[in-house]
Amino acid sequence: MPKMKTHKGIKKRVKITGTGRLMHKRAFSSHLLTKKSSKRKRKFRKNLPVAQQDLAQARDLLGM
Repeated sequence: MPKMKTHKGIKKRVKITGTGRLMHKRAFSSHLLTKKSSKRKRKFRKNLPVAQQDLAQARDLLGM
């Protein structure tokens, strides 16, 4: 049986923390920033954990 290949798309979008949690970047943070408030733009800096509903699929794509 050949080795499982990592899905390169999710590898670029998701970071694995030291404790094994999957974190991703927030959406809507890349352009049209002038109309967004400073508070909203500041919150874009933090990463979010991958949603519980998507976790199993994300782990499969990463080969975990």
